[in-house]
Parts: sequence; C-alpha cells; structure tokens
Amino acid sequence: MMMIQLALDRLTIEEALKLGELTEEHVDWLEVGTSLIKEYGMDSVRRMKERFPDKTLLADMKTIDNAKYEFELCFAAGADVVTVMGVSPLATVETCLQTAQSLGKKVMIDLLNTTPEQQQRLFQLASQDVYYCEHVSKDEQEVSGKRNDLAVASYAPDVKVAVAGGISMDSLPGLVVKQPEVVIIGSAITKAADPQGAAKAFKEGLQGG
Repeated sequence: MMMIQLALDRLTIEEALKLGELTEEHVDWLEVGTSLIKEYGMDSVRRMKERFPDKTLLADMKTIDNAKYEFELCFAAGADVVTVMGVSPLATVETCLQTAQSLGKKVMIDLLNTTPEQQQRLFQLASQDVYYCEHVSKDEQEVSGKRNDLAVASYAPDVKVAVAGGISMDSLPGLVVKQPEVVIIGSAITKAADPQGAAKAFKEGLQGG
C-alpha cells in the first residue's frame, strides 16, 4: 500500500503543527521540510516528534557532506528518516547509511539531478532501510512548469521508490498504476482550502476508494 508523506515546508513551526493535526488521520509520514530546518533548526524536528510520537518523521536535511554529524543531529532530535542528496560523494551516502543502520533508522536518497550512472551505483546500496526519491525540484516546477512524470517503472523490484514534485489529484491514475512506496505531497494538501479534506481525498484515491 502506498504511503503518503506530507511535506511541511515554507511554514512556521506552529503552522506545521496545525497542519499535522488536521491531516494526521490520513497521512503516514510527516516531513519536516528543508525550509523549516533551515529557519528553525532542530527545534522544528523535536517539536514535531513530541506532538506526533507515533508518526514516522522525516527530516529533509538534504545532506551533501558532513554526513555522520548531520544524521546524528537529526536522529537525536527525533527523526526516523533523514535525506541525503544522491549527487553527494559515495562516501557521504555510505556514511549516512551506516549511521542510520547503527541507530535502527532509515535513509531517503534524493535522486534530484543524478545521472543514470549515479543512480545505478546508488541502487546497489538498496536495502529495507533505504528509499530513493524521484524528485522534481520546486524551482523546476515554478520556472518551467515541470511535474513528476512518475518514471518509477524503470526501477528494479528491490528499489523502494518515493515520488515528489507537483503531485496533485491529477497524478492519482499514474500513481495507482506504478505503485511507488511513498507519495510525497506538499502544497496540494497544505495550501488547500480544506487540508483535512484534501488529505482524505488523496488517501482514498491512492487506495482506489
């Protein structure tokens, strides 16, 4: 069953907490977005975990260097999953995996701007504790109107895929067919007039309801 990850970005901590409260019944993972972490630091991660202790909490750290320090920082604050950029040196990615595994946590590798060759090297690291995020950046969405084209069918069966980037209700037919493990949804829920209703509609749509 596909899981919904709610991306909480470009918000205050209080706004993120409120959106989490409105939608928690219908989402599986909560993401402390990069902008929240950059603006409010680890307090954003700690407060989200304190309020939602039973939810899987992802810290979108987008680590690209200093892997052990940054991952330990996030895990100590309460994150269950932390992101690393796939364009990082392989030593950085491997350190992230080792750090997470030593603490019983998980890693999401962001494939943004990776080449097919880089992706194949990264897929060799696949395990139960690793997710690979097929990601269309916010800038690409806003400047060129690009959206995620859900090319997940090209991945090997043991590669656990997350998709992000302009996911909307119009994306549901492709998602239902291609069945990524994690569907990352941001503004289609957080900027909706009724975030709770939007989250419910996505959940029902992904379950074929």
